[in-house]
Amino acid sequence: MAIAVDYEPILATLRADLPTLFEQDISYDIYTRDICFKDPVNQFKGKLNYRIIFWTLRFHGRLFFSDLHFDVHEVRVADELTIRVDWTVRGTLRLPWQPRLFFNGYSLYALNEDGKIYDHRDTWDRSPGEILQQFWRGSDEQPTP
Repeated sequence: MAIAVDYEPILATLRADLPTLFEQDISYDIYTRDICFKDPVNQFKGKLNYRIIFWTLRFHGRLFFSDLHFDVHEVRVADELTIRVDWTVRGTLRLPWQPRLFFNGYSLYALNEDGKIYDHRDTWDRSPGEILQQFWRGSDEQPTP
């Protein structure tokens, strides 16, 4: 039996929130109270922790980067109760040699029967160590997309 979820409000919220996540807070109405999050460096549960991770991204983004972008390429229903978002993070660090940060990834959002996101998993196209190595490159070296 298929579950009838209205994906459009969730897709619209993600499309509106994600491109500006380094500049302003996202809407938390589409997430469950006990949302689980996992990426290559973080793993936690709970909406408060979820809010903290986004606050931390904005804080560190403003502190350490002269510009920082979250480019959303596609937001789509991957399968029943799963939304996939393909994205790129790119920016320039506030260092004299202005190293550039660049990596691609995707997010999988799992929905419950009520149409709320209860699980958010991020996958990156390179390891955290490879991403950090970009900080030590000169500004004339571009990371390979």
